[in-house]
Amino acid sequence: MAPEERADAARLLWGFERRFLAARALRSFPWQSLEEKLRDSSGSELLLDILQKPSGDSVTLCESTAIVSHGTTGLVTWNAALYLAEWAVENPAVFTHRTALELGSGAGLTGLAICKTCRPRAYVFSDCHSRVLEQLRGNVLLNGFSLEPSIDAEAERPRVAVAQLDWDTVTAPQLAAFQPDVILAADVLYGPETVLSLVGVLRKLSTCRKDQRAPDAYVAFTIRNPETCQLFTTELGRAGIPWEEVPRHNQKLFPYEEHSEMAILKLTL
Repeated sequence: MAPEERADAARLLWGFERRFLAARALRSFPWQSLEEKLRDSSGSELLLDILQKPSGDSVTLCESTAIVSHGTTGLVTWNAALYLAEWAVENPAVFTHRTALELGSGAGLTGLAICKTCRPRAYVFSDCHSRVLEQLRGNVLLNGFSLEPSIDAEAERPRVAVAQLDWDTVTAPQLAAFQPDVILAADVLYGPETVLSLVGVLRKLSTCRKDQRAPDAYVAFTIRNPETCQLFTTELGRAGIPWEEVPRHNQKLFPYEEHSEMAILKLTL
């Protein structure tokens, strides 16, 4: 296969894999392009690649079909969790060989995608609602990860933990015990009280120094109410936490509402 032909085939295969991993409808697959490429190809490498891939690095979730269930919205995967997972898959170096702490993990989609594609050293899912934590543990196990401590430091899979974490009562020493290199949260800006609680825990996390380096932090959210987003950035300023918006990524992996306006902020803790 010529270099130009191989590059075209690689792009086609990448598109095929993304649709497969996102469980897209069969009609969305690039069947016509695939047929044309197979007809023009001098060998069988492309067909073999498609038959051998995807490799099974998909995420399986058990979640509620209701937006609010058991008194919480955390049993459903929200758009910003999908958006943050996409960004993470395209920026694996942020997580590779590092320890990540996720605030408000919900069903666990973002963290599971990171654990399967970004090779973190350890990943800590957290939430405060007992029903969410129960479902979260089930989803972690459903995807082949163990919640039992492992002494195998060379294992390819990250160490995974699920922690009950109340933003209003957790202490800085308790947060420091996680030794996080990366903090992340998705779709947790629901109103003024939540914003204040989130900024409060971020302020505590800013004291969690590891080797004199503060953890990186990324917060993804859907812009539903501009006033809530403005309150978040205002409170970050009052807490002395600088921030910048992460450039939008172009590739779409997961199925979410096309017209949702979402953003990711990188915070300097």
